[in-house]
Amino acid sequence: MLPKVNQILHMQVNSIDDEESKIEYKSRIADVTDHVIAIELPLNEKTGRLKKLYQGDELSTFFLGQGGVKHYFTTSVTGFREDVIRLVELRKPEPEAITQVQRRSFLRVLAELEIAVKLSDQIQFIGVTEDVGGGGISFICEGHIPIGMNAIISCWVLVPFKNGNIEHIPFTGEVVRVKQLESGKQLAMIRFTDIADRERQKLIRFCFERQMDFRKR
Repeated sequence: MLPKVNQILHMQVNSIDDEESKIEYKSRIADVTDHVIAIELPLNEKTGRLKKLYQGDELSTFFLGQGGVKHYFTTSVTGFREDVIRLVELRKPEPEAITQVQRRSFLRVLAELEIAVKLSDQIQFIGVTEDVGGGGISFICEGHIPIGMNAIISCWVLVPFKNGNIEHIPFTGEVVRVKQLESGKQLAMIRFTDIADRERQKLIRFCFERQMDFRKR
């Protein structure tokens, strides 16, 4: 079930700031196209103030279906449109990505970082990340490497911060999807299964810094 024009979309902004991430907003859906959901500027019901969104912001949202059932999905701001009023364009989710179970997602950002991967004692290699987040990571590697679905891998990723520090962040993850690329390489999508809280917070901080850089462009 996809959201429709004139429905109310309830949302929270995925942020490294715990207080900001708890604030709930609502907005009316003004238009739905093949790829975009256009909404009016979100309103904070408690304060009555409008929320300014930026391109790249990630949102956890829900709308009400028949019988008052909440339908949840995550999306991101892809752009803006000037109509009679200013509209915010959101990435339209695939129908299968909409669930009746709330799952707060972590902020994910595009980033090319070096990642070391241990698939087994015999298979270890270096790849490059495509995106990173507090809940998982995607990386590109050579196509001949036998990465299978649901494989458990041990990794560390090299993460640079704006203050000049560079961290080696270790984690264990599960392969949730593998996609063959036209270049002959493959894209592996990983969900973290074991990562220390302090290491996860470092990744979230990196994502937040990258998002701030993106906003300034």
